[in-house]
Amino acid sequence: MVLYGGCFFRQPLFLSIYKLFGRCIPIASSNSKELEINERIRDKEIRLIGADGSQMGIMSPRDALRMAMDQDLDLVKVAPQAKPPVCKILDYCKYRFEMQKREKEAKKNQKVVEVKEIRLSLNIDTNDFNTKVNQAAKFLAQGHKLKVSIRFRGREMAHTNLGLDVHHRFAEALAGKGVVDKQPKLEGRSMMMFMSPAPNK
Repeated sequence: MVLYGGCFFRQPLFLSIYKLFGRCIPIASSNSKELEINERIRDKEIRLIGADGSQMGIMSPRDALRMAMDQDLDLVKVAPQAKPPVCKILDYCKYRFEMQKREKEAKKNQKVVEVKEIRLSLNIDTNDFNTKVNQAAKFLAQGHKLKVSIRFRGREMAHTNLGLDVHHRFAEALAGKGVVDKQPKLEGRSMMMFMSPAPNK
């Protein structure tokens, strides 16, 4: 047997087994849900779709499997929740390979959104403030969310209103590039504000 794409392909020696059990046996996996195929379909009746997409009507899985084997293809249950379940005649190994390929492409194109943290201080000077604004603008342009925080030290806890002013100045400096999701809020000795990229107009 040759294992390829999660399927066992049979050599001529196993031709008789091939005729009895079908073309392809799915490999059980803890992290993938296999479709029922061929002799594993044990419903009383199923709705069959032909290899060309045509509706073949309702019949027993045994009759449908015989039709699939006559075409050197598999019988695959594609809609188990339907009543009766829907099965289709197709090349299961090729189908599974295409599905895995699509999943990989989807993951490759999936954009990962991170939460980037920008730390400010209560007495931040103008140059540092502008540097932080530019850094935040780059993160927002890349589609990331922002967590803007100020840590109050010692007697600074008596001046949390100044922290609010710094947060508001920061949000105003990013107007048009980001929007405030959560207004500044004091948690312990830290005040945090959350921002996300501004929606495209």
